[in-house]
Amino acid sequence: MGTQLREAIEKKKQFYIDRLLHLGVYKTNHQLYELTLSELEQLYRSEQSKQQVINHTRVL
Repeated sequence: MGTQLREAIEKKKQFYIDRLLHLGVYKTNHQLYELTLSELEQLYRSEQSKQQVINHTRVL
């Protein structure tokens, strides 16, 4: 795998880790860093959906 591609993947992984931590997902940093990019994306989408449901429920 080329250096640029590897760096792009790591940058994207860090983006999702930062967003997950912001949403309150605190498995541990070490566990989040062990996930693949696809796993991080899926977890982020799942947590984001949960947050939207919680926020919608609060409004009602």
